[in-house]
Amino acid sequence: MTSGDILHMRRAIALAARGLGGTSPNPVVGCVILDPSGEVAGEGFHAYAGGPHAEVVALREAGERARGGAAYVTLEPCNHTGRTGPCSDALLEAGVARVVVAVSDPNPKAAGGAAVLRRHGVVVDEGVLAAEAEEGNAAWLTSVRAGRPYVTWKFAATVDGRSAAEDGTSQWITSPEARADVHRLRAESDAVVAGIGTVLADDPRLTVRLTAGLTAGVPAPSRAAPVLRVVVDSGARTPAAARVLDGEAPTLVAVAEDAAVPAHLSPHAVRLPRVPGGIDLRALLAELHGRQVVSVLIEGGPTLAGAFLREGLVDRVVGYLAPALLGAGAAALGPAGVSTITEIHRLEFAEVTPVGPDLRLVLRPKSPVSSHPVPPSPVSSTPGSPAPVPSESSGPQSPKES
Repeated sequence: MTSGDILHMRRAIALAARGLGGTSPNPVVGCVILDPSGEVAGEGFHAYAGGPHAEVVALREAGERARGGAAYVTLEPCNHTGRTGPCSDALLEAGVARVVVAVSDPNPKAAGGAAVLRRHGVVVDEGVLAAEAEEGNAAWLTSVRAGRPYVTWKFAATVDGRSAAEDGTSQWITSPEARADVHRLRAESDAVVAGIGTVLADDPRLTVRLTAGLTAGVPAPSRAAPVLRVVVDSGARTPAAARVLDGEAPTLVAVAEDAAVPAHLSPHAVRLPRVPGGIDLRALLAELHGRQVVSVLIEGGPTLAGAFLREGLVDRVVGYLAPALLGAGAAALGPAGVSTITEIHRLEFAEVTPVGPDLRLVLRPKSPVSSHPVPPSPVSSTPGSPAPVPSESSGPQSPKES
């Protein structure tokens, strides 16, 4: 791996990030094409599902300059004909002599492009900046490897960990800049999930509203479809007048299999196994995966977040910390299955970034979440049964990020 390989692959990774929010259920992919002299001849990224792949976009820009040159691709070129043709064929037709790949494709339907290229005499190098490329494609890779969506828990709090004052008020703990960044985070997700407690207490819209000016300098995700709103509501208590049912974006209300569903919820309801205190979270993620949801943003309060953490189903934590103190009031996180210090959820910092006057913290579990498929768990009250979603609380849930 040369310094040039690192430079061009890093550029390809940056290009891939431009597709976040627009490519689901496909991966984000970036590609850089060099001519035989080593000069950049073309660049491209996968912008939307069904659209041209990164390699095709870059090859079109490069034209005949690609012949005898090199391609840097963040994900192994596909060997699959779907809505578009195989990228391995496109590279062969263009006469590319070398292909540098960051991450091998784990999807058996599309994998094999590297082998095809090698059989036709193309030099293929794999694993260049693999960790960085995996980071940028974490949601899709989790979906393929684990058979469930990638889960991000987002919270906003004071530096002493409070998400609301003692009287329940919380508008606004964080700055306009931080709240605008949350909407960018939503736009990069396929679904935003909240519990019934948050819906009853805050009546959020849970839609994407990108604010001009506050996100200046950072490309806004371009979504092909609205973000799915998901309410975890085991008792089917979401009111008919709730803003999550306003039709502005699609809404799914996850109710327990034995719940009495009122008429206004019937078009939105999906029945899932009940466990003590709520709904089986693994069954919820399996349902969303079946609907081609690749990434999920948990926004709905400390109780819901704690339930996901107890199950080991949080892949990333994004926290917005305001330089403020409350001393009392609702905590950002509810019970998370920790009764003694040895059970603490250890995280690693991936990013610490100022956002206006606040800090955005990006963290990941110190012990990686299992990459093995997790089937829905049966209803059970025995030790080790799936963590329920204790979704019946209607008290203060979170800062009113609506």
